[in-house]
Amino acid sequence: MKIFAISDLHLSVNNPKPMDIFGPVWDGYLEKIFFQWKNIVSEDDIVLLAGDFSWAMKLNDAIKDFDLLKNLPGRKVIIKGNHDFWWSSISNLRNKLPNGFFAIQNDAIKFNNVIICGTRGWQVVENGIERSAEDEKIYNREILRLEMSLQQAEKLKQDNEKIICMMHFPPFNFAKDDSDFTTLIEKYKVDKVVYGHVHGIKKIENRIKKNGIEYFLTSCDVLNNNLILVCEV
Repeated sequence: MKIFAISDLHLSVNNPKPMDIFGPVWDGYLEKIFFQWKNIVSEDDIVLLAGDFSWAMKLNDAIKDFDLLKNLPGRKVIIKGNHDFWWSSISNLRNKLPNGFFAIQNDAIKFNNVIICGTRGWQVVENGIERSAEDEKIYNREILRLEMSLQQAEKLKQDNEKIICMMHFPPFNFAKDDSDFTTLIEKYKVDKVVYGHVHGIKKIENRIKKNGIEYFLTSCDVLNNNLILVCEV
């Protein structure tokens, strides 16, 4: 079983929002992603979609975007991004998701010997910069949500299963400094972390190792519209 990842698809079936205004890498990007997806992903594989899935404002509109992917191979696991305003009630979302999609919110899910957990996260500022009161509130809430998800992953772990954590925001700043997020990730012995949100930076590492944990940047434009292989188990 292979675990792939990609994020920030920014789909918009019901309210078309062309992404090529953000640069040539977005020209025909979905066709490129779907072509590769069909050629490298099998039905037993997993594809992690780390947020900013749809521009829709309401869930019923976002379902049309899910329909674009429902016939692609593999099991798809999603978390919320900062633009996923359609994501409100997790129970309502799970009731409406097409078969083969799995949503994570304050919990974790196990596939064979791999456990997937995670949360949206929030901006980790550079040293010496203070967050606004509102940002601080959201940041602290996301720390709590990450720990809830990691605790559920720990409960699911029995033997030597791998734990993969999904986040939308990077769990560190551009200097890759330690943060409350990375502290929790290390505390719960996560094996790999995937994240997105970062765009338009040509010279940036999309795979690093920090304190023994592998981190994968999965924004589709950064990956030149290719899925990234996270691991094979």
